[in-house]
Amino acid sequence: MSVSDYKETEGLPAADRKPYKPWSYDPADAKLYIPRLAAGQSRWFAAALSDQKGKAPSRLGVFAERTQHKRWELVSVVDLDTPELPDIALDRGGYATAVAADGNKQLAADANLLRTGVLDNFATGGTNTGTKIFTPTKASKQQIEVHDKTGTRYGNQGTTVFAGAVNRYKDAYALKTTDGGALILFSHTHTQTDAVSHSGLQINPGKDDRAWLHDVPRTSIQYTFVCNDAATVPAKAEPSRLIGYTCARADASGPPVASWSQRA
Repeated sequence: MSVSDYKETEGLPAADRKPYKPWSYDPADAKLYIPRLAAGQSRWFAAALSDQKGKAPSRLGVFAERTQHKRWELVSVVDLDTPELPDIALDRGGYATAVAADGNKQLAADANLLRTGVLDNFATGGTNTGTKIFTPTKASKQQIEVHDKTGTRYGNQGTTVFAGAVNRYKDAYALKTTDGGALILFSHTHTQTDAVSHSGLQINPGKDDRAWLHDVPRTSIQYTFVCNDAATVPAKAEPSRLIGYTCARADASGPPVASWSQRA
C-alpha cells in the first residue's frame, strides 16, 4: 500500500474501507537484472515480478540500496501492459549493463525526453510531442484516453486541464538491451485541474477525495499525481515504446464555494 492509498483510506468511513490485500510476488519466478557497477556508484537492480507462480511478470520494480538507512528499498514499481520484456544485454557473468538514463547520446531518447512525451500525452493528448516520441502502445493510448475522456466529462459546465508539475523523484534507471537500445524507468508528476465554467456551479468531491477535500464543495480542484513509467528506447532515431505506467494521487486542494466560505 502506498502513502497515497493510506491517505485515501483514512478519509473513508469504516464501512467503505476495503480490506487491505498486500501485493506479493513469488521470488522463484522473479527475473532479476543486476547491473555490474563501478566502485562508488549507487547500487540498484531491476526485477520483473509476477503475483502468481508460473505466470508472466505483471510488474517491473527497481530496488536501490539506501546506505543512510542500511537497507534496500523498492523505489519504483510499474504495472506492465505487456509480459514481453526486452532482452537485456548480459555479460559473461550474467550481469546486466547499466547505461546513463539522462543525457545519453547513444539512445533515441533519454529519461527527460520520455518524461516530456508522457506529460504531453496527458496535457494535449499527445498532439505536440507525445505521439512523436512514442509509438502507439496500450500504455500511451491509455494516457491519451485519460486526456480525451476526462477533459470533456463536464461538457459546458466545467473544464479540466492537465499540466506538468515539480517532480521530486528525479532518479531514473536504464539497462542496455541486446539491440543497442535501453529499458528506462523514470518518474513524473502532473496535475489535473477541474474548474466550473461560471459562478453558481460547484464541484462536489467524491468519497475518494474526502481525505484531502473533506466533502466541501469547491469552485475548482487541483489534483497532483505522482507516477512511475517504463519505456523501451531504440539506439537509432525511432519512436520509443511506453510499456507501462502507474499513477497515484498525492494531493488535492481547491477554494470552497462562496456559501461554504461564508458559513465557515
